[in-house]
Amino acid sequence: MILDANDVENGACVTADVCVVGAGAAGIAIALSLLDSGVDVLVLESGGLEDSRETQSLYAGTVEDPAMHSPPDRYRQRRLGGSTTIWGGRCMPFDPIDFEARDYEAFSGWPIGLAELAPFYPQANVLCEAGRFAYTAREAFPDGGRPMIAGFEGQAFSTDTLERFSCPTDFGSRYRARLSSSRTVRVMCHANVTAMKLDAAGRRIEELEVKTLPGKCFRVHARRIVLAVGGLESVRLLLNSPGASGRGLGNGHDVVGRYYMCHLAGTIGTLVFRDGVAVNHGYELSPDGVYCRRRFALREPAQQALRAGNFVARLHHPRMTDPAHRTGILSLLYLARFMIPYEYGKRLHGGEPIRLRSAVAHLRNVLADAGGIVAFLWHWFRDRTLAARKFPSVIIHPRRPRYSLDFHAEQEPNPQSRVTLGAERDPLGLRRLHVDWRYSSQDVHTVQASLAALADDIRASGAGSFQFEQDEVEREMLRYGAYGGHHIGTVRMGTDPRTSVVDTDCRVHEVDNLYVAGSAVFPTSSQANPTLTIVALALRLASHLRAVTVDRAGNTAESPVQKGA
Repeated sequence: MILDANDVENGACVTADVCVVGAGAAGIAIALSLLDSGVDVLVLESGGLEDSRETQSLYAGTVEDPAMHSPPDRYRQRRLGGSTTIWGGRCMPFDPIDFEARDYEAFSGWPIGLAELAPFYPQANVLCEAGRFAYTAREAFPDGGRPMIAGFEGQAFSTDTLERFSCPTDFGSRYRARLSSSRTVRVMCHANVTAMKLDAAGRRIEELEVKTLPGKCFRVHARRIVLAVGGLESVRLLLNSPGASGRGLGNGHDVVGRYYMCHLAGTIGTLVFRDGVAVNHGYELSPDGVYCRRRFALREPAQQALRAGNFVARLHHPRMTDPAHRTGILSLLYLARFMIPYEYGKRLHGGEPIRLRSAVAHLRNVLADAGGIVAFLWHWFRDRTLAARKFPSVIIHPRRPRYSLDFHAEQEPNPQSRVTLGAERDPLGLRRLHVDWRYSSQDVHTVQASLAALADDIRASGAGSFQFEQDEVEREMLRYGAYGGHHIGTVRMGTDPRTSVVDTDCRVHEVDNLYVAGSAVFPTSSQANPTLTIVALALRLASHLRAVTVDRAGNTAESPVQKGA
């Protein structure tokens, strides 16, 4: 059922077997997994069913360098469904090497391997509505699909792996009916956790303090608590509760908030193909009706040989800001930049102002390519605006076989890249976040070495040439700062409490009944967008919670009661 915290009586005590804080991808995945388990689940969600400016403002905070990182209230949504209400839908699993300790990637290595997560990926694919768990062209298409570049066979790079795209699925609206009709899962909206209080022994969360913006305050008692509020907000909740050390829950060794990663991303260089080389840089519909796309993927042996992190790249249209591309739709999108959502517009057109001379040149492109614009807008209206499964992104087929390269790379864990508490407080009394995202020389090396290896592969294949300036790499990596909404590694998983916050079951080392779900616990970032792995890891955690909450006879704690409500 779906409830409103504003209807709870002041001072009441609400109980549950498992309390999940946050109703985004991770929180809803856990709730759905426990739906028929007999476990009584309470999901506390700060927001409501719709966007609220007042609630969203609770995410506000400060950043060390605004050029390096977006404001903390961007890219995140504080409402039912969380950031799945604005995501692009790109899904892919982590690779085996992502879980390994690599001597050239500082602080790398997971305490679990891919084999322990693999059983949960297919169901994660189902929840994300990304079709079959098939991430190679050979698996996804009976005939292997169309090659990305005819005749290309790289020594360092493969083009056989796929990205699969969700609808994109808004977990809040998609699964609202199932949550509403459940007798064992209660979703309570407008419920903000403001404190997590330990028992006298300092080993268990005895109660959560919950407040609403209009002023209600009540308590929640649960046998187990899961923080599923994202890589930034998990830090804020932990550090705002003193814990046994006085430095924050789980923070006895000053690890909470450290190792903060996003992804390294940018658009660079010029890739020119020989005349007659067939290039397929768009999307294909798989037999199960899912948009799929090939990309250049750095093979694991090449990563080891280059001593580089994981790396992928996609063929991309020319830079939108430069009117020399002479493509009407690109110029129209640039001129209409203020209509594009912030989450995507920043990487499409940057933050620089439109200058008069540039605007005139873009307008000429629009007028000269009116027919192409009409065709594109009809495709977009039909396949994006009206479609239930939306065409994933802008694909432009250039008049000449010239492309730029859109790269997406792993960031090395760095203890100096961190999220802490700032001095300001929000209306509920919690200190706001301060973000100090940093990158390393290894991050620059990963991109430089990978691009150079790709240039060698393309040249050796005879398909064409790829040119870029090595000196341009670092500047391009940082053109828009840290990559958007991928907040990773701040509550990392490990076996040593001195260098990690949660154990292999995602339980906080210092607290017996507190767990963290989401990309906050990832020790490394991979090349992959995190959502699919967030959901898979949440399903793994739900399996553990079911096992430790339901006894051998199938019994749980007594049925929950709500005192004073």
